[in-house]
Amino acid sequence: MSTAAETTIAAPRSTRVDAKYTRDKGKKGNFEMFAWLFMRVSGVILVVLVFGHLFSNLMLGEGIHGVDFGFVAGKWADPIWMFWDLVMLWLAMLHGANGVRTIINDYAQRDGVRFWLSMILYVATAAIIILGTLVIFTFEPCMVDATGQLLSGTPAFCAG
Repeated sequence: MSTAAETTIAAPRSTRVDAKYTRDKGKKGNFEMFAWLFMRVSGVILVVLVFGHLFSNLMLGEGIHGVDFGFVAGKWADPIWMFWDLVMLWLAMLHGANGVRTIINDYAQRDGVRFWLSMILYVATAAIIILGTLVIFTFEPCMVDATGQLLSGTPAFCAG
């Protein structure tokens, strides 16, 4: 025979009720559903992008010894590789930020801490996406000096 003390569940540490744990189908519930779906879809796409990236960089040509400034410049001379790396950057950053956002929501107990951790995450994610996008689109492999002469170390395809 059991006693009442054995069947009683202790009160939770927090009285905060998350909208994502309720049966309410409001905006928060829809956002969490789309975030969950995004993680699955972006994960599959990222596997293809990353393995394609690794294969082209490491298995084709000279392998790891051939990866240098000229190699990157040659790849980014092709708009397909620029797009490939851009999509990989955006998806990786958004996928990772969504995962960290979930961890923050699960483990940060105080609302203020959760808010500031989320703000730091969003600012860092936006900064890396913006800077990475600028690097991809403004990359200039054929650098010249003030006289218009190509700098030393410039890739061979710039001379032609």
